[in-house]
Amino acid sequence: MCSSRYLKWWYKKTQVERKAPFIDMFRAQPLRQIYGAPLGGIGGGTITRGWRGEFCRWQLTPGMYHYKTVTANQFTVCLRRGGQTVYQQVLSVERPPTLQGWNWGYCGEYAFYHALYPRAWTVYQLPGQNVTLTCRQVSPVIPHDYQDSCLPVAVFIWDVENKNDYALEVTIMFTMLNGSGHKDDKSGGHWNEPFHLEKQGEAVSGVLLHHSTTVNPYTLCIAAREQPNRDVSHQTAFSPNGTCGHLWGDLIADGRLDSPTGSSPPTPKGEKVAAALAVGCSVLPQGRSTLEFCLAWDMPKITFGSRERQHHRRYTRFFGSEGDASPSLSHYALTHYQLWEKNIEEWQAAILQDSSLPSWYKSALFNELYFVADGGTVWTELQEDADVSGGVRSQDGGLPAQPAVVKEYGRFAYLEGQEYRMYNTYDVHFYASFALIMLWPKLALSVQYDIAGSVVQQDLTERLHLMSGQCAAVKAKNVVPHDIGDPDDEPWQRVNAYLIHDTAYWKDLNLKFVLQVYRDYHLTQDKQYLQDMWPICQAVMESELKFDLDGDGLIENSGFPDQTYDGWTVTGPSAYCGGLWLASLCVMCKMAALLDNEAAQQHYKDILDRGSVAFDKLLWNGKYYNYDSSGRDLSNSIMSDQCAGQWFLRASGLGEGDFQVFPKENIRAALQSVFDLNVMSFSSGQMGAVNGMRPEGVADRSSVQSDEVWIGVVYGLAATMIHEGMLAEGMRTAEGCYRTVWERLGMAFQTPEAYCEKGIYRSLAYMRPLSIWAMQLALNRSRDGRHARGEGDASQ
Repeated sequence: MCSSRYLKWWYKKTQVERKAPFIDMFRAQPLRQIYGAPLGGIGGGTITRGWRGEFCRWQLTPGMYHYKTVTANQFTVCLRRGGQTVYQQVLSVERPPTLQGWNWGYCGEYAFYHALYPRAWTVYQLPGQNVTLTCRQVSPVIPHDYQDSCLPVAVFIWDVENKNDYALEVTIMFTMLNGSGHKDDKSGGHWNEPFHLEKQGEAVSGVLLHHSTTVNPYTLCIAAREQPNRDVSHQTAFSPNGTCGHLWGDLIADGRLDSPTGSSPPTPKGEKVAAALAVGCSVLPQGRSTLEFCLAWDMPKITFGSRERQHHRRYTRFFGSEGDASPSLSHYALTHYQLWEKNIEEWQAAILQDSSLPSWYKSALFNELYFVADGGTVWTELQEDADVSGGVRSQDGGLPAQPAVVKEYGRFAYLEGQEYRMYNTYDVHFYASFALIMLWPKLALSVQYDIAGSVVQQDLTERLHLMSGQCAAVKAKNVVPHDIGDPDDEPWQRVNAYLIHDTAYWKDLNLKFVLQVYRDYHLTQDKQYLQDMWPICQAVMESELKFDLDGDGLIENSGFPDQTYDGWTVTGPSAYCGGLWLASLCVMCKMAALLDNEAAQQHYKDILDRGSVAFDKLLWNGKYYNYDSSGRDLSNSIMSDQCAGQWFLRASGLGEGDFQVFPKENIRAALQSVFDLNVMSFSSGQMGAVNGMRPEGVADRSSVQSDEVWIGVVYGLAATMIHEGMLAEGMRTAEGCYRTVWERLGMAFQTPEAYCEKGIYRSLAYMRPLSIWAMQLALNRSRDGRHARGEGDASQ
């Protein structure tokens, strides 16, 4: 990309339009090794709680992040014996310059953190007190649950263990700022009020923190469950500046807070306000007890950067959209979290109890799911006047204006990455989508309907593209868009926010759409979905056929980008795009057969037969598929993702028998070459698979990205190996990525798009690593096959 073009665009965006660029190359987020499991369900915003207990990453305004540790957001413990406070401590290792009237500096050697998303545990062994506290945080992220999984809530369950021979009075205090550390915390007009809600024999009480911004106002809520022998008290408002000794002294005096009535006055401009909630109980000698808190946030109506339309978040269907849902949300969470945990444990048990699976894999599989909620995710109700068809009706080869699945389950979008802010970036969603289709299949189908509706649209507006420096139309007809928009603009309304590459035709996206359509049908058996998508698939395949320049059944890449690497030129058919093309022809044959369309089936079969011959002739070298067919010096580089077409066929129950596209021996040989060279000859086999490798065993450094490891691609490669019976190789390949990201580089809950051998990384917190769920699908398939043949499990 030309740096001067980007600089001009960046200056206009930031200084003239006063907006955030969707990729800010001058303000990339530094690596901070502090993050833990994020709080909240899917699509209602998220708050990340670090492994040291701090509230440190905020995404309440949809798709927009700020990274601020809010000092006042803390848990504090108070121990009393015989009417006297014997110990009071903020459960934080920090020693901040504010709130110095509090007792900071908890010794980190006495605390331990564990995360298995969507839950996390922090254990505090209070030094010298013979007391152990375990804080368990739970967010309602539950597969196949489309109600509770959308709730913007988290529950903190504090288990108290008293190992002394005498009773103790134990109080936990939860303090929270009205805001998120953003500059609008000082905008004025924010206020707090206590509340009490009782229904169905259960009562909760706490404090509502009303954050009254002009755009996207919200209410934070800290709440506790009222139970026998539990004392719930609060402080409606306190200033988080200065020493704040009054609040500390209030708790230390008697283990509870004053609990004033009435609301606090609105804050003056320039001032902040916070609130506190305390829950106490008596714990018998050698006894245990439990204290429960909830954090909820209610931002029911959202607007994106353009401010053109107002959207209602999914949870408003169940809790209303008037901005008064926080008490009900907290009541529901505190009375239902035990059911959530039961469902989470039942879901995870089969994998956690499988002794044939290594521990690192279990950790990666569940913890990478954080991005489903924390990927700038929005999950909204379909507006009454919305039309997802793109203007082409069903009778004309389009879609229903409001497909049943979208109307019932809403619209879903997540970012390519927290630093690459484009919604539903389709070439990356191709990999990440395995998590959705396996765990929330209705959301996967909803995304497909939105993408399909945009396919038939066109936008002939000329726009400068930063990569090429040329002007081209924003969107061509019958072409899958790169993405559906930028959160600082208006997603779903204007597709293709991407300015880095030529968005008029991104070569492989059509193929990825067709492959996902059939895979999703195969896994859901939704016949209406298949019927709706069929004409769109036909349209995009016909638009691809014009690139079969010599009539051999294989499309050319010349002049068009595909899923290759910046600066790594493609000439003629390539292993990656050519393989996807053949796989797409295969699934078109399968879909045509299911729809009893013999003419279409024969049409695509004829092309497939010719294309398969050409593919092997032009690209197979006896050991692997060449990068491309140009005959250039680098055309025989080994691309780690060269078998992506076979991967998707296998995931869709195809790829063998009557629907075998690639010779089995070729696929095995190619995967073995990738394992031997891209994996084992790269960084001693300890960092996963490098994107490009030369046959002589050195990384291909001819482009910006060819010598990177893309974590999500590696998980997909590992899945392909597992499908093909190379279980040990697949696990070894994927393990290198996990060890590098989660252990050596300390990138927990911010897995990047890429890293290099020297530890340089790119785009923290990225969508593609969700593809690890493709590994689980492959494991399920391989075990089903072994069981059908009467063979043993993977541990044998």
